Amino acid sequence: MTTAASAEAAVLDDLLSGIEARKPRALARAITLVERAGEQRRELIRRLYPRTGRARVVGITGPPGAGKSTLVDRLARHLREGGETVGILAVDPTSPYTGGALLGDRIRMQSLYLDPGTYIRSMATRGAMGGLARASHDAVDVLDAAGFDWILLETVGVGQDEVDVVRSVDTVLVVTVPGLGDDIQAIKAGLMEIADVFVINKADRDGVDRTVHDLEAMLGLAETQSAWRPPIVQTVATRNEGIDGVLAEIQHHRRHLRESGELAERRRQLLRLRVEAILKERVLAEADASLGLEAQIERGLAEHDDPYRVADRLYAGAVRSANGETVTAADEETA
Repeated sequence: MTTAASAEAAVLDDLLSGIEARKPRALARAITLVERAGEQRRELIRRLYPRTGRARVVGITGPPGAGKSTLVDRLARHLREGGETVGILAVDPTSPYTGGALLGDRIRMQSLYLDPGTYIRSMATRGAMGGLARASHDAVDVLDAAGFDWILLETVGVGQDEVDVVRSVDTVLVVTVPGLGDDIQAIKAGLMEIADVFVINKADRDGVDRTVHDLEAMLGLAETQSAWRPPIVQTVATRNEGIDGVLAEIQHHRRHLRESGELAERRRQLLRLRVEAILKERVLAEADASLGLEAQIERGLAEHDDPYRVADRLYAGAVRSANGETVTAADEETA
């Protein structure tokens, strides 16, 4: 092992020790590392992964303005009162200027941020669809390996693109508010189908009975093979009302997942999702390195090639490059 490699390994060993001790600085460094591409990210997750699988991972999603962050704050407080540790990942829109998260949930949850049994991190989507940052899965691994009892993953409220969250967590809370009316029907084909628990927040507003009725009607029409029917819980998070009921339904759903075998199936689906994403990234990177993605796009435009032909050239170049073959200009012309 070279001196540089030894130094890198020592840094990683130190980082792993800090993660195991749940030191905030080590957790911050680790999540920053997994937000970057590179061999260190891969090695970190390789070493952390055997320690994962113990945390209860809950996704909180819903339309903007539903009070998701306040709900997360109250859930975390109740869990901490019970002596359990909580990791919070808040996935925010990406700043067009800095590439960082825009909303800054750590400021909104300032008192929790000072609690040693809670860790909060805002992450930017960086253009990822589905409301999840590309590195959010790896960040969950970091917090899981650190021994947090619960991980709360709050996603960007963007409607139907949120469906990816269902493949990333154990239990999905879909948060809505009274007064959406026909909007519930408008988004039911996407966001509403992923709920394990519905939370009607701001339930002190007019129209809560209509919202309950609309959700129950939607659930009655839904075609599902699952034995689980999502419950509907009313909360007023700002007044700390209904939070115990939400936690009770999460625990109920957890028992259902274990007893039915669905928990293992969700974990299998998540592993497949992550493996597919890694393969796509690697093939695309290999294709870019072998022939140049932008060069092939320009060539496709100039020659009016269809997208499949351009993709075929890039894929063939990626395969040859992965096999250790040198891709020459002549190869490009015949690809």
